[in-house]
Amino acid sequence: MSRQGRAAGASFQPRLTGFSRQLKMASRRQWTDPLQLEPGGARLIDGGIRTMSRVLGRRSFLKTAAYGAVTAPVAAGLSSLGWAQTTKPASSHAPAPKPAAAHAGPTVTLNVKDYGAAGDGKANDTLALQLTIERCAVLGGGEVVVPAGDYATGALELRSNVTLRIEDGASLLGSGDMANYPVAQVRWEGRWITGYGAFISATDAENIGITGPGKIVASDAIRGRVDRKTGMRLPALLEFTNCRNVRVENCFTSQTGMWSTHPVYCENVTFKNVVFHSGADGIDVDSCRHVIIDGCTFETSDDCISLKSGRGEEANVINRLCEDVHILNCTFNDKTFACIGIGSETSAGVRNVVIEHCKCVGARSHAIYIKSRPGRGAFVENITVNDFEASGAKQGFLRLNNLNSGKQDEFPVPGDAGIPLFREFHFSNIRVTDLPMLVQATEIHPSKPLVGFSLTNVTGTCKSGITLANMKNVVIRNVKITGFDGPLLSIDNVTGVGLVGAATIDPAKMPKVPDAVPAPEKTYELK
Repeated sequence: MSRQGRAAGASFQPRLTGFSRQLKMASRRQWTDPLQLEPGGARLIDGGIRTMSRVLGRRSFLKTAAYGAVTAPVAAGLSSLGWAQTTKPASSHAPAPKPAAAHAGPTVTLNVKDYGAAGDGKANDTLALQLTIERCAVLGGGEVVVPAGDYATGALELRSNVTLRIEDGASLLGSGDMANYPVAQVRWEGRWITGYGAFISATDAENIGITGPGKIVASDAIRGRVDRKTGMRLPALLEFTNCRNVRVENCFTSQTGMWSTHPVYCENVTFKNVVFHSGADGIDVDSCRHVIIDGCTFETSDDCISLKSGRGEEANVINRLCEDVHILNCTFNDKTFACIGIGSETSAGVRNVVIEHCKCVGARSHAIYIKSRPGRGAFVENITVNDFEASGAKQGFLRLNNLNSGKQDEFPVPGDAGIPLFREFHFSNIRVTDLPMLVQATEIHPSKPLVGFSLTNVTGTCKSGITLANMKNVVIRNVKITGFDGPLLSIDNVTGVGLVGAATIDPAKMPKVPDAVPAPEKTYELK
């Protein structure tokens, strides 16, 4: 089977036990495999497997703790949080996430102050908070309640069937001491590397939640994305790895220089009515499926939302897609890059994305940027954007680029298979205000033209119009914008409907097509 055919088809569901071994079998496994959950959870530490009880035991702030094994997770969903996700997407390309079964076990409500948490902003409440989570899990699941107060804490890990309820007036305040974060295998810029685990995380968990209206706040003492001394990735604020049925709602989050929220290899994930303040990305949806982002507000210094599936041969072989993502009713304001970025880490493919009823009020680049490059391989397909308002985007509404975005991987996918395929991008009912450009889409690889592009029912004002290159089955209809100089539509090697009267792009202004990635001397081996 070709790489592209493989990427568009089967992908695998990992087992965190024996993780290194199962990665070698990645491309032969299916999403439909049942989750294999190890009691207590498991995580890779310095290349070896450790149960979470041992991980926690290594933290300096938990030296006196003896974590018991968590009972095996009961089947699916805390009914108190309404795990059945009923939101319907605007297009059949992105089916709604599958509902979880009702929680069959008992539910308890535990208050962290009953287990020793001070909530005074001074005492180290890590042990009390984590032991309350552990207690809730072994009793069958339920809610861990964090009442009003300031809770200074190191890293925390959620367990299956546990919801962390942060009440009004309560804040979880992350430690600024890196000794208070576990060292683990983390995904960073599309590759698995050694790095620091998140402030709040979960691994191999089912039916987990975080709900407000309280706050989750990272330490200002942790700056940047990578530790300059060690080269390790710094902690995300929230990170969920290989989890199912995750819900984060009605809370405020604040991160500094690293990504705020990072679900990776997850299924059935909902973010609803969450405020994201971040010095970097807001949400990075990384090789996940069935994701809803609804009613969220973003103030970020990089992409508000980024959809990814890994970079280079490693991700192409592992073959975990990012698919079935529904983004709706959100407001975006970004200081450094795009409101919504798809890519450039697309080496397992991104497909079936619906974005609707959203508003961009600021972006340093574009409201929407879909990007990749030769060496990634795979595809980006079935992207639908409807009812979208854009203003304040300093470079325009939309950019498409599969020629040169992002850094090249150490092990790129070679040859024709390494050229990512773009297809079926559809934009309708778009309103723009005083943007410099409507659509910039000349950076499409001529060897793999974009098949299926439509732009319909567009109104507003912008300084320049639409440039398209290397596309088939294009539909341009009912575009009514004013204030632009030059032609409304300029094309090169484009066929479709609504192109009459379009200007021809000067070949000298077309972007350079990069050379093909050469085949390596030795076949890539996942290790």
